[in-house]
Amino acid sequence: MYIQSLRLTHYKNYKKESFKFNPKYNAVVGNNGMGKTNLLDAIYFSCMTKSNFVHVDKHLINSKEDFLRTEAMVDHSKIVCKFEKGKKKIFEVNGKAYEKLSDHIGRFPVVFIVPNDQNLLLDGSIERRKLMDNTISQMDNLYLENLLTYNSLLRQRNAYLKLGLKSGGLADEMLMTYTEQMDEAANYIYQYRQSFTSEFEEIFMRKYSIISGGQEKGSCTYKSQLAQDSFLDQSKNSLQKDRILGRTTIGIHKDDLNFKMDGKSVKQFASQGQTKSFILAIKLTQFKILATEKGIKPILLLDDLFDKLDHHRVEQLIQLLEAEEVDQVFISDTDSERVTNILKKMNASYLKIVIEQGKQIKNTHDSEEE
Repeated sequence: MYIQSLRLTHYKNYKKESFKFNPKYNAVVGNNGMGKTNLLDAIYFSCMTKSNFVHVDKHLINSKEDFLRTEAMVDHSKIVCKFEKGKKKIFEVNGKAYEKLSDHIGRFPVVFIVPNDQNLLLDGSIERRKLMDNTISQMDNLYLENLLTYNSLLRQRNAYLKLGLKSGGLADEMLMTYTEQMDEAANYIYQYRQSFTSEFEEIFMRKYSIISGGQEKGSCTYKSQLAQDSFLDQSKNSLQKDRILGRTTIGIHKDDLNFKMDGKSVKQFASQGQTKSFILAIKLTQFKILATEKGIKPILLLDDLFDKLDHHRVEQLIQLLEAEEVDQVFISDTDSERVTNILKKMNASYLKIVIEQGKQIKNTHDSEEE
């Protein structure tokens, strides 16, 4: 699977721009703030129906405009998004609009590696749950539906608990209604995450060993309150605590992944280089699982992955991608020659796209740079 072309209208800092891509490597180069990341994000948006960075769709629209449109050709499918301020976002594939945007998730798998992925290891558990949810949702639509249901009911239950703090009274029947409705979704999500992380840990340990040259041992374990008892039973026992705190204290929204290096916390003991190695191993594990489960290799997006790395390290990382037998890769870089020089050395097929102020000012194939 690969994306052949992309047309953007009023997407972030792009007014109207069209791109054609190489089926293997695409080096997107330019200075900071020119739109390299926005281009990669537009590809992610076409696959996932949402930006990797912006949570409110209207903020994706170019300033002083009222709408955006994206049009991507992926293999033989034409993916179009139409979104106008104040109206519903519409996604179409080959002219047919989805009734639910969630039905699009996983049809065109994608893995995005960005600089702030270090938050997976350094921040709270929400980032690690997002990793699980992003991966599993691309493999199983029912998981995504259960996740949306659970999160919606969780917000309603928490709102009711907060109301109780102000009013001084809550009906147990209403709390248990929310709890019982959440139970089925919570147990489905827990079972899937448990199965997923068992596979994830095995692959992750191998990937990290390769990247680190076997110098350290990486591990990953799944932590969930539901390992102790069912969501429903634990929620019944925590009713009083929930009342006092004004929030739901039991559930899969507390799940976490525990990453360790030689048995020690990565957050506390890993160096900057070791942290980057962990992130790359995590993302390549995500790539491997999606490729295996979907039967097609995801589009791989690498945003400024090579920042502050020397030439030798960059070459090692690209060779690692070759060993993974990736299909289509997009690499953004502020150095206009670093990536392409390595790709030339490897005799790899590539396209260099130069971006300046939200415009494509140069588009050069490997054969044209000889």
